[in-house]
Amino acid sequence: MQWSLLRPVGLVPAALVLTTMAAGAEGGKSAAPSEFLLVTQIVLLIAIGRGLGEIMQRIGQPSVIGELLAGIILGPSLFGWIWPEAQAAIFPKTPEQKAMLDGIAQVGILLLLLLTGMETDLKLVRKVGKAAIAISIAGILVPFACGFALGEFLPDALLPKPEQRLVASLFMGTALSISSVKIVAVVVREMNFMRRNVGQIIVATAVIDDTIGWIIIAVIFSLASQGTPDIASVAKAVLGTLAFLAVSFTIGRRLVFQLIRWANDNLVSVAAVITVILLLMGVMALITHAIGVHTVLGAFVAGILVGESPILTRQIDERLRGLISSFFMPVFFGLAGLSADLSVLRDPGLLMLTGLLVVIASLGKFGGAFVGGTLGGLNTRESLALASGMNARGSTEVIIATIGLSIGVLSQVMFTMIVTMAIVTTMAMPPMLRAALAKLPMNEDEKERLEREEFEKRGFVANLERPLLAVDESVNATFAAHIAGLIAGMRGFPVTVLHIGMRAKEQAEAESHEAVVKKAAEIVSAGGDGDAGNVDVVTRARRAELGETITAEARKGFDLLVVGVDKVTATKDRFDRKVEDIAAKFEGPLAIVAAKGKHLKQPAPDGLNILVPVSGSSISKRGAEVAVALTQAGSGSLRVIYVATTRDKGAQRGASRGLSQEAGILKDTSDLAARYDVDITTTLRVNRAPEAAILREIDTTDVDLVVMGVDRIQGNHLSFGGVADAVLRQSKVSVLLVSSGEARQVAGEKG
Repeated sequence: MQWSLLRPVGLVPAALVLTTMAAGAEGGKSAAPSEFLLVTQIVLLIAIGRGLGEIMQRIGQPSVIGELLAGIILGPSLFGWIWPEAQAAIFPKTPEQKAMLDGIAQVGILLLLLLTGMETDLKLVRKVGKAAIAISIAGILVPFACGFALGEFLPDALLPKPEQRLVASLFMGTALSISSVKIVAVVVREMNFMRRNVGQIIVATAVIDDTIGWIIIAVIFSLASQGTPDIASVAKAVLGTLAFLAVSFTIGRRLVFQLIRWANDNLVSVAAVITVILLLMGVMALITHAIGVHTVLGAFVAGILVGESPILTRQIDERLRGLISSFFMPVFFGLAGLSADLSVLRDPGLLMLTGLLVVIASLGKFGGAFVGGTLGGLNTRESLALASGMNARGSTEVIIATIGLSIGVLSQVMFTMIVTMAIVTTMAMPPMLRAALAKLPMNEDEKERLEREEFEKRGFVANLERPLLAVDESVNATFAAHIAGLIAGMRGFPVTVLHIGMRAKEQAEAESHEAVVKKAAEIVSAGGDGDAGNVDVVTRARRAELGETITAEARKGFDLLVVGVDKVTATKDRFDRKVEDIAAKFEGPLAIVAAKGKHLKQPAPDGLNILVPVSGSSISKRGAEVAVALTQAGSGSLRVIYVATTRDKGAQRGASRGLSQEAGILKDTSDLAARYDVDITTTLRVNRAPEAAILREIDTTDVDLVVMGVDRIQGNHLSFGGVADAVLRQSKVSVLLVSSGEARQVAGEKG
């Protein structure tokens, strides 16, 4: 392991020698900016930065430390000290050459703030609420006062513009008061404390710190650009910032969602959504610049809005994150390391002042966060954990220091001191936070909440993001729209209605189905919270052959297809051709709706009396989960019947010792319903074929909908097995089949 870690570092000297020789030859040709040198700089920063970042992560440190160290190694602190001619050849001081790398770094700042905003969970902030706000305010005020006082007493020689000491002091106060939400979140997540009460408060407080910090930095930027304190310009910046935030989190939130959705659904070019996201970031950065504050605020807010978009698919998120992490982060932080000349710390006075800066920053933030935690209702251990976590400056501090250097608020020496402080506090935080969190016990309420969230994390309905509803003009389509609206209303996620029926009626029918979905979503809004019941619905008509239409829609990231068409089944144990064509082109989970009985006259009922068969298989549990969600969404009842198909005979035994397999499975379903405060009635039918037991239960009870979790069976046509087929054809009440995503070959499948 040691050899594998050291080998990349051992290659650095040889690479530098070869690069220096080539750079010297290139530099001798012309004094003009060199593309060769730019590519060389980028290659070195990425290779060494990512290599050291890998080492840092393996020893429990954030990768950003490795990227900073790469810049320090390549800069005047080490490489320039050992071999100044070579360092100057690769990283010349000429303004034209330096501007090329600076330009990439400036774009990197915006992208880093975009990524930080995307990782900012406002729902978490709202969840912990007042406690996090109180803690954040106290955690900012104390270190801010310490940093401001330090700025007032700094020697004039350390300030680039001594006449702007007030601006420099405000900047120092802000720099010392902000934590790195990214570093904090990574360590809390590594410790499996992200969903613990104290973990949520730590991350939420860091989010608030970051948000307040970027607003303050934006205002200070405006103040610095004026040269002297100007009440009018500061008022313009403050009011402009508040107006920008107000518009962004009201109209802007809706606009960003619609733009991302439009790009995802209508553009066919590669990475179209990423293009739209980058354009949004750029436009919002320009807006903040126009109102007199720094562009980073616009990029940060754009990231928050993008991250809250309900259709930001995982693939899009991973692509954007990968580009930023693999290219822009090592270049930006490497350049920050290049700009920090640690050789100045050989001066005993500056070294002592840097140590004092680290102490003031640590004690100020630690003390402020501890006091805030105590005032916020945390106990001593929780307050210690909070204070330990909030002391990491990480990438946030480096970005702030870079901005301060670029606008002339910080001198080169002060920049080096702040970067050193960021490295020291960031490296000290992980072991401190791990030690503090390891001693925190878990109370019963927290344990119950974590168990529920863990179950939801593995659940089907809880992880849905975007269903597609395929319908025609039939009554069955209206009932399917009602079902889709109830499911979507629980989480507030968007629904797309695809009309696949007769062209002459498609527009009017599509609009009516949209209304049904929204009405069903409104049913759950009274008892919901957050975005529950607030469902965005768009309609589209089929413009090509059915199979081509479904194929085109399937590429847009839908994770459930609800099918509601007039004719569901055909003769000879076959589904209707239209249903088979739809299923053949959509590889994800299906929900096939068949309205019967009273739902033919009332396809949008006020409540549903549901029967769900369970057998212990994972797919039957999915059906039970959907049934529980539908019951929770609207008024009605839920009845559970245990059945066993051929392939379920070897199902896992019930969790409770002493219970039979059947009783254990029913108990598991009862526990599932209890998690969502849904009352159920359970029935155990033995010595009866599954389809016969289900049909018998339908005949003897008042249920009006059967929800079944079913597997797709491999074959030449769509099939869910004999049990599902018998229930679908012989049931007198409506049926909802919820299928798995992929077809399976099930040995001995009969039902």
